Amino acid sequence: MTPRDPKSLIRVARSAGEDTVAEPLDLGMRVRDLRKAQGWTLEQAAQQAGLARSTLSKIENGQMSPTYDALKKLAVGLRISVPQLFTTPRNGQVNGRMAVTRTGEGAEHATATYEHELLAETLTKKQMLPYRARVRARSMEEFDGWVRHDGEEFLYVLTGVVQLYTEFYEPVEMRRGDSAYYDAAMGHNVVSVSEDDATILWVTSLT
Repeated sequence: MTPRDPKSLIRVARSAGEDTVAEPLDLGMRVRDLRKAQGWTLEQAAQQAGLARSTLSKIENGQMSPTYDALKKLAVGLRISVPQLFTTPRNGQVNGRMAVTRTGEGAEHATATYEHELLAETLTKKQMLPYRARVRARSMEEFDGWVRHDGEEFLYVLTGVVQLYTEFYEPVEMRRGDSAYYDAAMGHNVVSVSEDDATILWVTSLT
């Protein structure tokens, strides 16, 4: 069955997911696991992070709580973001997931109003759903009501000019390089107001 709107794409993305329960995080163990995943000794990791070896050792052994400055140095040294330091890895995986989608190789889902190209399709249990869309609609009358779904959404105009209609705001005309971030539970639709079909990048949260 071909999805009719972004809401259907959300359902497609969620279908392979499952409920998870957050587990307490041992920051010291997390740092140690990340260091070992890089194949670094304590000395090498400390050098990469710009910290004293003794400081890193105390952090790993839970003997001291790092300052935010130390956390930033750790994140830079371990080549991750600060939030990832506090993300419990699933199934023993240490934030090593990546998917590259070449132009035109995304999974296509055509609808009456959009032509969607799902990106990063090979990754399961994603926290975000990125997809490129060709906006075929030229008026609100072409939609069967508002599109609404859980999560938040980011829209970025790649080519052309679009009109973003939302339930609680006046329509907004957006051109190449313009972006919008909004609550996806609020009714929303996008139409192309340029001569050719506009193209946009949509990123929807799945949590």
